[in-house]
Amino acid sequence: MGLLDRLEVVSRERRLKVARAVLYLAQGTFGECDSEVDVLHWSRYNCFLLYQMGTFSAFLELLHMEIDNSQACSSALRKPAISIADSTELRVLLSVMYLMVENIRLERETDSCAWRTARETFRTELSFSMHNEEPFALLLFSMVTKFCSGLAPHFPIKKVLLLLWKVIMFTLGGFEHLQALKVQKRAELGLPPLAEDSIQVVKSMRAASPPSYTLDLGESQLAPPPPSKLRGRRGSRRQLLTKQDSLDIYNERDLFKTEEPATEEEEESAGDGERNLDGELDLLEQDPLVPPPPSQAPLSAEHVAFPKGLPWAPKVRDTDTLVGLPRPIHESVKTLKQHKYISIADVQIKNEEELEKCPMSLGEEVVPETPCEILYQGMLYSLPQYMIALLKILLAAAPTSKAKTDSINILADVLPEEMPITVLQSMKLGIDVNRHKEIIVKSISALLLLLLKHFKLNHIYQFEYVSQHLVFANCIPLILKFFNQNILSYITAKNSISVLDYPCCTIQDLPELTTESLMSYKTQEWYFRKYLA
Repeated sequence: MGLLDRLEVVSRERRLKVARAVLYLAQGTFGECDSEVDVLHWSRYNCFLLYQMGTFSAFLELLHMEIDNSQACSSALRKPAISIADSTELRVLLSVMYLMVENIRLERETDSCAWRTARETFRTELSFSMHNEEPFALLLFSMVTKFCSGLAPHFPIKKVLLLLWKVIMFTLGGFEHLQALKVQKRAELGLPPLAEDSIQVVKSMRAASPPSYTLDLGESQLAPPPPSKLRGRRGSRRQLLTKQDSLDIYNERDLFKTEEPATEEEEESAGDGERNLDGELDLLEQDPLVPPPPSQAPLSAEHVAFPKGLPWAPKVRDTDTLVGLPRPIHESVKTLKQHKYISIADVQIKNEEELEKCPMSLGEEVVPETPCEILYQGMLYSLPQYMIALLKILLAAAPTSKAKTDSINILADVLPEEMPITVLQSMKLGIDVNRHKEIIVKSISALLLLLLKHFKLNHIYQFEYVSQHLVFANCIPLILKFFNQNILSYITAKNSISVLDYPCCTIQDLPELTTESLMSYKTQEWYFRKYLA
């Protein structure tokens, strides 16, 4: 309580000192702990205590002040090179808020009733507009767009994205909660329950590559058959006609009817037809939508048979009732309905079409005020800017992207004030930069995936609107840019040093880092990934 009282002073230096003291509490008071387990335990305990004392609201006010600090923004714009020293206050505030969100978000069986109640209250405060303010996620989105527009280049974008990802995961829910919401939504719409969880099915699948013999098989299919196999056998012509039926180019006959025996005229014309098989094969292999070349003549009328039946398309108006149809058809349709998957999106699209047809009689649609709906309503007017800003940062963090003069500087909160002058400092900075980019890439990709999945469950048109703006912002070429490299080494790369990870670095005595020790750490990590993983 004394620390919170001292946060309301005018002096920035005194506020920063108190904020660092609160950060020390949120980190688990590692100076008084003997093991990593104790640090993690007291970090979680202190975060719940800080939330119950109103620390998050106090830090939220300080965050608003730092965002609106025009002096800091103008000072950063005048500097030729921005370093980690330009975002000290923001990094301390965001670190405390991140630790509180992450520790309170995780559920454990040993949590008390007071902690469970505090978690639900905290989720509600972050999800809905409290005290005529926007949801907390929208404030972080505005920081992202302000950073990408160049108005606030000193924002620690890595910490902003990390906090935004965890807030979305906390308020909307992760993949497990998403599956529960999907089951609940299907029950509300009267749809049959899901038979399996697609995420769990994918987890149990093992990676597989196509067999090598398929390449040889494809080459053998593309190679022209020898003349000896085409001469003197009527089956070759029938195989080609069957292939023509499978491609459904001319729809010449019903496959479910038995073929009539060949007549004498067909036997006599078989010899002439065999001489034209090569030309027919070339035409059959072509795309049905592409017209034949002018130099080649189309198939003659004698080789094209039309379907037997009505000369016109049947005009059916009722496709829902089965009245008058035989019993096997009833059983087939019943089996189809039992195994046919009807998605929530199909029902939502159908409801929207009915609302458009009868807007007066059906009335206005009642939309539940869920956290996802409130977030979408808040993001709607600035959603294109949000998607473009996220993809700009993702492009700057891509491993194959080249640095340009107009590209976004995402390394402002990792570069020191003085550039490294020794080989050891350069190696440490290089590892830290790679770690910095990896965190940014994973946070943005996880954030976009969560938003797409939740918006698709909330309403299919929300999902399509977000996807449309992602496509407009060249999201697909950007994703391909990540695959334009040795993707296996990129995924398995470990851009960190184990002895410097938290909370190990606060408990154990740090060894003296040298160039050789850093190389040995990277070599050991590579060995364990390759041979013992």
